[in-house]
Amino acid sequence: LSLKFGDIGNLKGLVIRFLLTTSYYQLSVQNWFSLHRLQLLYNHSIQATFNATRIYAPASYSYHCEHVSSLQRYDALLVPSSANDLSKLWEVTFIDFQIQGFNIQEGHFAYAKDCASFFSPAILMGLVMSLILLLVLAYALHMLIHLKSLDRHYECKASPAYFAQVKDNDMGDEKEPLRSSGNGTYELRNQQFSKIYI
Repeated sequence: LSLKFGDIGNLKGLVIRFLLTTSYYQLSVQNWFSLHRLQLLYNHSIQATFNATRIYAPASYSYHCEHVSSLQRYDALLVPSSANDLSKLWEVTFIDFQIQGFNIQEGHFAYAKDCASFFSPAILMGLVMSLILLLVLAYALHMLIHLKSLDRHYECKASPAYFAQVKDNDMGDEKEPLRSSGNGTYELRNQQFSKIYI
């Protein structure tokens, strides 16, 4: 698949050639296409060659990616084919890249397989936050169960069996009946303080 720039100033002789291959995979029971190589030609001579990595899709689909580039900051899906090649002198970046080599109908792209991985930074952050929330919930449930056992412990400690009974003899020492008529009168033995009438 060749992309020619026509009569656009200095790009008149520039051609970008995409070498696509198709293969049948038994596990998926369908044909897949892949971008095997990208070549830059200027005035019919090859200037640079890049091997493409991870650019593939089912043959009935198209392939889409936000950035297809030879730069590391864009994940470098295009790799120079040789260390001695002039490819290292070139930096190639396609923005909003979409390609389909086979089964094209009515001149429109088919449904696109996107290059975004299942573990993008946003998805990873969401998974980490979910894990943190689950740990907090588990800790809270553990503390609630522990509090119930503490309640049972304190109920046992607060039962009347743990408090000494007030003896009647002590009560007899504190007060002494004076009369046994209708209204009882009691007088403290130590008369220095007061008298109590009931």
